Amino acid sequence: MAQLWSRAMTATTINDAEIAKFTAMAEEWWDPKGKFKPLHKFNPVRLGYIREHLLAHFGRDGTAMRPFEGLTILDVGCGGGLLCEPLTRLGATVTGIDAAERNIAIARIHAEKSGLAIDYRATSSEALAAEGAQYDMVLNMEVVEHVDNVPLYMKSCADLVKPGGLALTATLNRTLRARAFAVFAAEHILRWLPVGTHDWNKFLTPDEIKTLLTRNGLRVIGETGVVFHPLGDEWRRSRDMGINYMVMAERPKA
Repeated sequence: MAQLWSRAMTATTINDAEIAKFTAMAEEWWDPKGKFKPLHKFNPVRLGYIREHLLAHFGRDGTAMRPFEGLTILDVGCGGGLLCEPLTRLGATVTGIDAAERNIAIARIHAEKSGLAIDYRATSSEALAAEGAQYDMVLNMEVVEHVDNVPLYMKSCADLVKPGGLALTATLNRTLRARAFAVFAAEHILRWLPVGTHDWNKFLTPDEIKTLLTRNGLRVIGETGVVFHPLGDEWRRSRDMGINYMVMAERPKA
């Protein structure tokens, strides 16, 4: 934890180098064989976990065509909208924010072509929190390892959760296995990601994430690892949180 708390505090969570990195790849967000191929493969397990918790937490009917009608969802660091669009189709009112304006432009164009009404904004979590906005669910998916000022970022994400709402954080564990697989193998051998996509030193452990959630008034209600099964060419949930993992939390009702 000392490493986490000793990081220099800055006035913003935006890391310009990270924004430039993802802006350069923005045109490929919706290409399932392009540079975001890993996210396209990862999406079904993410969506399944989100859907399962939304249904249970808000008492929704899983057989309905649009079970999340009336629920508001915020996707922080939404990129091209890979989660925003399917959640909108399931009935949710979705807001997607990203600090990279090019990502937002791509997301808007794709949503319009798909006939989906999604509120996309080029902004940061702390700026939105300062406006007093709150949502039934806040998604923080594979973003925390790319921001500056992690404590501020996690606080702003927590502040955006309504009382009785949910917060989901997905990221990479700071383990040697994650360094070997998610960085070296994924970038240099398998070529799943461009070299330099991840900095292992910025990965957070599950305990660090849970501490940041609880210190900002949230209660952890679930966690799962996510592992890749090469024979099935798919990602699945697992008890193994040594590389990829997700943590679900809720804000208690007032």
